[in-house]
Amino acid sequence: MSEKKQYENETRSGSAVKRWLYAGFGALILSLIIIYLARIDAVNRFMGTADEVGKAQQATEQIEAARKEFLQTSDALSVDNSISGLNIPTDPEGFFAPPNESEIPDNEFGDSIIRGREIFLNPGANATAFVGNSLACANCHLNAGQQAHSAPMWAAAGMYPTYRGKNKKINTMEDRVNGCFTYSMNAPNSPSGGPPPEGHQIYKDLESYFHWMATGAPNRVDLPGSGYPELDEPEAGYDAGRGEKVFETQCAVCHGDEGQGRQDMNGRYVFPPLWGPNSYNWGAGMHRVNTAAGFIYANMPLGLPFSLTEQEAWDVAAYINSHERPADPRQPDEELSVAQAAEHYHDHKCYYNKEVQGHVIGKGVSADPEAVPSSTGTVVPEH
Repeated sequence: MSEKKQYENETRSGSAVKRWLYAGFGALILSLIIIYLARIDAVNRFMGTADEVGKAQQATEQIEAARKEFLQTSDALSVDNSISGLNIPTDPEGFFAPPNESEIPDNEFGDSIIRGREIFLNPGANATAFVGNSLACANCHLNAGQQAHSAPMWAAAGMYPTYRGKNKKINTMEDRVNGCFTYSMNAPNSPSGGPPPEGHQIYKDLESYFHWMATGAPNRVDLPGSGYPELDEPEAGYDAGRGEKVFETQCAVCHGDEGQGRQDMNGRYVFPPLWGPNSYNWGAGMHRVNTAAGFIYANMPLGLPFSLTEQEAWDVAAYINSHERPADPRQPDEELSVAQAAEHYHDHKCYYNKEVQGHVIGKGVSADPEAVPSSTGTVVPEH
């Protein structure tokens, strides 16, 4: 072979090697770019959803890390009998973070927790004998009792027993839940004619759910986000007429033009009735304008918390509670007139025994307990 031919062959061979090297290097660079774009979630960033997805993921990771740290710390504390190092699990907004559903124990206690949760979500189906309207606990305690500023049960669980001005005595959690059945669930109109009897399994299951939800929360501490916000009455007071306009624009789409809620194709309430025979009765705390205003301000319209002004919240609460609803059970039980019951039990901001559109309201309206539609939720077998 001539020197020229040999040179040409070597040159071609060298060029081929270079091309292979360049191609391999290019493939490596391309792979690194693809990996990098995946790591920074480039598609979601381009589509404008990365921030939302990233924040949700970050919040989940922070909560899981906080709970893991708490459980590790709790184990250590059981050894040295000290709470000095206790870390309370919180979410990114600083509110207590209850445990995940995956943490429900796989035993009899876990079974009770699950039953309690389903009673909470759908008492009409899972505590049928003791419910006289179409409401669920989760209507006023949103996100299955976990949402801050919506009277979350993780905040309430550690505060009982406690003294309550409503009945002027120390109340256990069972007493408190009994009151919820009596007033918010209008138990006097239920098939049994009242709330669950003392010691009933329904109380035990609900308390199991609350106790589990409060895992990691300190007792006797008024945690941030507990209850509903307490709003000062506006300088302009509260007015049902103004509230009607707020209701029409902000509430009627979910609760109906007449405030009677919205039902699904099976006749179950998706959004609850706010007055009338299937709503809470005149003894429920939500009939107080100030209480309803705090709940509405922090939670309504659903998914848009704190979007109303305080004035709007007070006014629409006034409008909702200026309608007739089931009677306060204490009034007929104690053979009191509406005026007498108002003097005994209604010395607060409400429309009970007030004249509205030419009629004094408070006597109450009732529904056929057999015809009361259920709230939505899962039906679980009886214990």
